[in-house]
Amino acid sequence: MDIDQIKEKVRDNQYMYTYHAEIERKADKLTFAQVEVALLNSRILEQYADTGRGESCLIVGFAEETPIHAVCGWRGEKIALITVYVPRPPKFIDPWTGGEKP
Repeated sequence: MDIDQIKEKVRDNQYMYTYHAEIERKADKLTFAQVEVALLNSRILEQYADTGRGESCLIVGFAEETPIHAVCGWRGEKIALITVYVPRPPKFIDPWTGGEKP
C-alpha cells in the first residue's frame, strides 16, 4: 500500500471504518476528527502481504499529541480502517516501536 494513496482517499472521503475499528475507536475515546487528522499526517510502519483478504498496512499518525495507529486495507476503491487505536505499553514502547510479545 502507498501512503500518498491512503491520504488521497482520506481527503476525498473515500474511506470506511470496519465494525472492529469502530469498537476500538470508541474504546480509546478517539473522535472521527482525530483519526482523520492522524491519517493525513501519517507514515507506514509495516506492510502486510495479502493473506486472503488483500494487502494491508499499519500506519502511525498524530492528532496533536495523541499517537494513533490504524491498520488499513482495501475494500473495493475505498480504504478500510480495519482497526484504530492508541499504541500503549506493554504492546508498544513508543508509537514506532513494538514492545513485549504475548
